[in-house]
Amino acid sequence: MRTILHVDMDAFFAAIELLRHPELKGQPLVVGGSGDPHKRGVVSTASYEARRYGIHSAMPLRTAYHHYPEAVFLPVDFRYYTKISKRIKAILRRFSSRMEDGGLDEAFLDVSHCDDTAERVAREIKEQVEQETGLTCSVGIGPIKLLAKIASDLEKPDGLTRLNYEDIPTRVWPLPVRKLWGVGPKGEIRLAKLGVTTIGELAALPLEMLLYEFGDVHGHYLHQAANGRDDSPLEPKRQRKSISQELTFQHDVSDLDTLTEMLSTLSRDAVARLRQYHYRARTITLKLRFKNFETHTRSLTLENPTDDLSTVVQTARQCLERIELTKPIRLIGVRLSHLETHRQHHDVIGS
Repeated sequence: MRTILHVDMDAFFAAIELLRHPELKGQPLVVGGSGDPHKRGVVSTASYEARRYGIHSAMPLRTAYHHYPEAVFLPVDFRYYTKISKRIKAILRRFSSRMEDGGLDEAFLDVSHCDDTAERVAREIKEQVEQETGLTCSVGIGPIKLLAKIASDLEKPDGLTRLNYEDIPTRVWPLPVRKLWGVGPKGEIRLAKLGVTTIGELAALPLEMLLYEFGDVHGHYLHQAANGRDDSPLEPKRQRKSISQELTFQHDVSDLDTLTEMLSTLSRDAVARLRQYHYRARTITLKLRFKNFETHTRSLTLENPTDDLSTVVQTARQCLERIELTKPIRLIGVRLSHLETHRQHHDVIGS
């Protein structure tokens, strides 16, 4: 049986900013866009104090401001966050060479081979991360990636939780269905229409109903995951096929300036991830979903692969010009594909 750890940094961007601005400790802090809540942009991270006011990631900054005008708003600094992320990942590799990078602020580790108990390894990871970066993380332990990821979210911040198979009925099934890896806001709404609000209620649904509602692939996944079955391998050197960033607006958008600004924000986030994984992309794709759920995509393939932000933004805007905006937009997204590995060092995008 494997022993998997999921290490998840606590409010990562906000926590880093609090180290740089200790005078803001205890205040509701929102990190996103240019840091100006009166300009277009989205929340990248909200501190736990800000979350008490209903502020969350992917929320428009203007909406966050309306939730709590007294919050402190700071700009995103991807260059610095990536620098800290690399230090954290270097710490994690001391404990296991089998690490699956989940982005700037999380990773899976296979510690099945370790002589110490998983709890001791987890505590040592937490101590070293805090000593060397000043940041806290939450660690989940489980026999599969799914349970480890759920566990890491149960006692945030600075948590340490183990979930075993026998814990599924008592500790996993009572959780809100949104806690299940792979269930987003739209999936939560669709499941609520079926009378499903907890993971246990999802586990009890007939497979046939899930296949009818969600299709073969996602229906099978939901059924397996809700019942604690996950055979996905830990992939230390996962070859990505594409990198995507998208946002569903809280209110449908018709203003071209808003769409263009959001396109720049999503492109910035996508290129930051592109550089983090040492890739260049040849194809840039724009995705728009109209109010009536009609979805359009437009793609452009470049002569040479790139990780240049201005090139990606310009190409995405060219794609936008090729779609007639006949209805309000509910979702916008950017996908970078036809990726090629590029190991030469680059600074990640700054603010």
